[in-house]
Amino acid sequence: MAFQNIIVETRGKVGLVTLNRPQALNALNEALIAELNEALTSFESNPGVGCAVLTGSEKAFAAGADVKEMAEKGYIESYLGKFLDGWTRVAETRKPVIAAVSGFCLGGGLELAMMCDLIIASETARFALPEITLGIMPGAGGTQRLPRFIGKAKAMDLILTGRMMDATEGERCGLVARVVTADKLLDEALTAAAKIAGYSQPIVMMAKETVNRAQEMSLSEGVRFERRLFLSMFATEDQKEGMQAFIEKRKPRFQDR
Repeated sequence: MAFQNIIVETRGKVGLVTLNRPQALNALNEALIAELNEALTSFESNPGVGCAVLTGSEKAFAAGADVKEMAEKGYIESYLGKFLDGWTRVAETRKPVIAAVSGFCLGGGLELAMMCDLIIASETARFALPEITLGIMPGAGGTQRLPRFIGKAKAMDLILTGRMMDATEGERCGLVARVVTADKLLDEALTAAAKIAGYSQPIVMMAKETVNRAQEMSLSEGVRFERRLFLSMFATEDQKEGMQAFIEKRKPRFQDR
């Protein structure tokens, strides 16, 4: 596929997407999002890909949504055109997606990173939702996802002041899973993705779905949902293989069945 705004690769069982609008610090426009969705759909349908990594440049993961594209939009045009509707594809991807973040991760860039399943950040990463400074607020899930990551008080602080948060603070408050040096960021993300992709794909997808359900339902309902999926795993060949391999002290050979 010929993409203009992203670079798509596969590294073994890992799909890698690099945002590639360096002239705009990877600002997210509708063309980029459409290409990203196409790439994720191809990964989703490819049984040889078990996990994806989404990254940007050393200077910027994504410096936000493209303000030049948004500035002249009107309400009716945006409403009828379903502006931002296509941005949720990352969150809807059944296979795990890791965000590897270096440099600026602002506005829509942070919203995109939060749609991924975990964020691995370099020490240079800087996070913010600065929409308030433009006379708007986050509109691609930022006001909903950020409190779930870091709590109401800290989310209010970032959203209402527009201030920037570094990688250390991001890890401390639960936004970031790991912080590594900039030169090791992509290797760390690819290694984590390869490890995930090496497990049983159906089981990984069920585990992802169960954790995501925890954000949407009560504890008792979540535990009930978890139990149902857990018991269903005993109907899979991979559960039998995984446990037999443990008993025989060997590495399991999962077949995604």
